[in-house]
Amino acid sequence: MSQLKPTAPITAIVYGDGARVAPTIDSIIDHLVSEGCRLAGLVQRERIRAGRSRCDMLMEDLTTGEQMAVSQDRGEGARGCRLDVEALINAAARVRHALATQPDLLIVNKFGKTECEGGGCRSLIAEAVETGVPVVVAVPRANLESWRHFAGELAIEHDMDDLPADGARLCGRLSLARSATAERVCAQSRTRAYV
Repeated sequence: MSQLKPTAPITAIVYGDGARVAPTIDSIIDHLVSEGCRLAGLVQRERIRAGRSRCDMLMEDLTTGEQMAVSQDRGEGARGCRLDVEALINAAARVRHALATQPDLLIVNKFGKTECEGGGCRSLIAEAVETGVPVVVAVPRANLESWRHFAGELAIEHDMDDLPADGARLCGRLSLARSATAERVCAQSRTRAYV
């Protein structure tokens, strides 16, 4: 059973600036790991290669630390999406095995175009919710309609522009404090109320 008790099964971080979302997700990861939480999920990393204007996309498995390539090398002049959908599906399948260990939280890098179309990490998110594992997912504003259709009332949304950068405050705002920590804070609040 998860040490975390968020206010909804899924916490969505809604963003417009893709460059800012990775540090926000990393702040959540760093803080929760320092608190002893067990995480599962996929987070995008980028690898710069010499002589290329675009970097390679990798997905880091938060359980194992393994990084898996998920971009197609379509040549320097290629336009459009470089995502290798099959590689993303394989990465999600690996993370699915980690759900059996009942991690404290599943983090999904992005509810992107592939998820909007019915693929990618959608089934991973659904399986986590079914097994009682809380989920954090970053959702681009452009995908909000599809996201809301998918998640419905199971999700609470937080605008990234309104969130603090500090990991502890960020996790507190998202209701991702460890239950023991949350109980201490509640007890302290009750004590102050009676003094």
